[in-house]
Amino acid sequence: MSKVRFLMIGIGGMGRVHVENLLNVQDAEIVGLVDTSDASIGATKSKFASLAEVPSFSDYQQALAEVEADAAVIVTPHSQHFEQGMACLSRGLHVLMEKPFVSGSENAKKLIAYANEQDRHLAVSYQRHTQGQYMYLRHLIQSGTLGTIRFISAYQAQRWLEGCRGTWRQNKALSCGGQLNDSGSHLLDVILWSTGLEPKEVQAYIDNRGTEVDIDTALSVRFEGGCICTFNVVGSANIGWWEDVSVHGDKGSALYRNGKLFVSRGAHEAPVEVPDSELPTSSNPDRNFVDLILGRVDQAAAPAECGYRVARLTEVAWQSAESGKSIQF
Repeated sequence: MSKVRFLMIGIGGMGRVHVENLLNVQDAEIVGLVDTSDASIGATKSKFASLAEVPSFSDYQQALAEVEADAAVIVTPHSQHFEQGMACLSRGLHVLMEKPFVSGSENAKKLIAYANEQDRHLAVSYQRHTQGQYMYLRHLIQSGTLGTIRFISAYQAQRWLEGCRGTWRQNKALSCGGQLNDSGSHLLDVILWSTGLEPKEVQAYIDNRGTEVDIDTALSVRFEGGCICTFNVVGSANIGWWEDVSVHGDKGSALYRNGKLFVSRGAHEAPVEVPDSELPTSSNPDRNFVDLILGRVDQAAAPAECGYRVARLTEVAWQSAESGKSIQF
């Protein structure tokens, strides 16, 4: 194919980020817009003049029946991802799914198996897999530069409680979970992806802060091999966004500080910031997905299996918090 034709399912705020990404990819074309909100469709066509004549639909099934497409990007409430993903795959479309993939690890396994059966690409839009600092961090770990990883601390703070109040993200039936399942899934994913470690034991404490979904989570994980990790996901913070990741090995440490990466190599070495010139070139999941479909890369930046692993760990964290006990993974 000369261009990958995309059907965009869900074009709210995050959906329009994907739209903008794809409009900047020469080998991509948007051939259909789907959203149950007329306002979202109107806002998208107003923002992107080149999409003024692109067909729009309130029903994704109608769009699948009427639009010839090669791939779909799904950016809808989390509870809808599985059904929409299965429908797109059944029509022969490749699927890029917004995080946190689908509701539950069992649905994740089913969707992955069906994509394999249909011989279609299925990926998750975990942007950190395409960001220079995190790609560099993963290389440090995977190459053995930091040695055996002994301890990890991952921290994320966001004004999520107030910022998402009254939206579908705090409606459990639509979101299937709270902050740990939403922005927090990025934090779980980046540790699982960058280290490749397998959880062994999980202990979690969660506070819903008066809502029906998790808001603040303190999660401790012991991985196979002995590495200890703490995840701190603060949805009730008063700040817009902050993310830190610290990785300590027996040969060095790496400290990600909200967009900057510092590395200490060897004994008693002070952490030094990694200059932008040494970082891999950043991209985005949409561009990567186009390259995947066109055969330019062999694997998605964030394969669907990453979504499964995050779903499984999230489920166990919820089980631990509910029971008040440590859970063997």
